[in-house]
Amino acid sequence: MKKILKRVLIGIGIIVVLLLIVSVGFFLKFKSETKGMHPVPTGRIVENIISVNDSFVNMFLVKDSDQYIAIDAGNSLDAISGELKKLSINPDKVVAVFLTHTDRDHVAALKLFKNARTYISRPEEQMLNGQKSKFLFFSNHIYPKEYSLLEDQQILNIGNTKIQGILTPGHTSGSMCYLINDKYLFTGDAMGLKDGKIGMFVKFFNMDSKTAQGSIRKITNLKGVKYIFTAHNGYSSDYYYAVKDWKD
Repeated sequence: MKKILKRVLIGIGIIVVLLLIVSVGFFLKFKSETKGMHPVPTGRIVENIISVNDSFVNMFLVKDSDQYIAIDAGNSLDAISGELKKLSINPDKVVAVFLTHTDRDHVAALKLFKNARTYISRPEEQMLNGQKSKFLFFSNHIYPKEYSLLEDQQILNIGNTKIQGILTPGHTSGSMCYLINDKYLFTGDAMGLKDGKIGMFVKFFNMDSKTAQGSIRKITNLKGVKYIFTAHNGYSSDYYYAVKDWKD
């Protein structure tokens, strides 16, 4: 009996050590890969587009008369709340939140927006119901849990704002870019941006980088687009320059 107990304890110890090694390795890799991420400061960027920076990621607001449409919901509820106060923006004026995907750093402040409907792409629902997961068996979660599903290329009109969803999987199963008023393209983590040019997002965080590569090419032939906004790497005001190296 003592031998069995000893073996069990040794086995548990080995598992604990392995988990600790994996956790430390993941943390170090995470820190290394996020060093190059530079979200833009909180403030008005152009016309009716406002960035909100929680020090790790940007969410964006599109002003429509006296209401707002949000793209993503940040990594920190408290930080987003504080930044909105600096901007004198009442979260109750946000009527819709369009999530580019459901990773934690894009959904944390959802509960701030009590009057908003949340939208995700239909394939992204797999990240919430456990059918797909990015790391081991950990599924994503959002709160509130209610959301509406969008199809690829679906267009919605909210107030005077036109929103078109463009499915760009790879980072997650249902990553989606949003084209606002045929002019402003919000990409979330579907791609990175460096020296004014788009490129692959950090492969360590992608579920399928080969699919992500195809998704990038999908958004290189849009007509009339002026700006590209990423979640972690700022924005470009010259869409055609940004995408030219990826055009077929």
